[in-house]
Amino acid sequence: MSLVHDHENTVPRPALILAGALVATTLALTALVQVGVLNREAVPAVERASAGVVAVETRRLAFEDRADGAVVVKDTDSGETLAVLMGENDGGGFVRGVMRGMARERKMKGMGQTTPFELALWTNGSLSLLDPATDRSVELGSFGPDNRAAFAKFLKTQPKGKTA
Repeated sequence: MSLVHDHENTVPRPALILAGALVATTLALTALVQVGVLNREAVPAVERASAGVVAVETRRLAFEDRADGAVVVKDTDSGETLAVLMGENDGGGFVRGVMRGMARERKMKGMGQTTPFELALWTNGSLSLLDPATDRSVELGSFGPDNRAAFAKFLKTQPKGKTA
């Protein structure tokens, strides 16, 4: 039995140098964005405003949890129940997940659930959900066509075209 212990570095030196350079570049770019030298990523609401994109339809919605786990979606202007979502097959899982995040933000800010959410279809085909209470907006096309459709079905006008 040998008591020789080997401390040889098994990671090649060029790989370590490249990894360090990647970390340094990432930190430098982040700092440049923070101080305003580089523009941050596009903000959809700002991009829509600068391009003159307007809402084709806006619907004010309330989402209520039932004791059986279903989510009831209502149009707050008419009082009409638009859907009762029970699970994944009807888009309820995605809707529940998005609304859970929105509700958590309201709770953290000490706000109630009385203010309706605004679902908007834009002239460029994008679909967004805005919480006027917190100013948080979710671009629903970012989650793929099936998840976008889970919210699009609450509109009177069924969207066509762009899915972003």
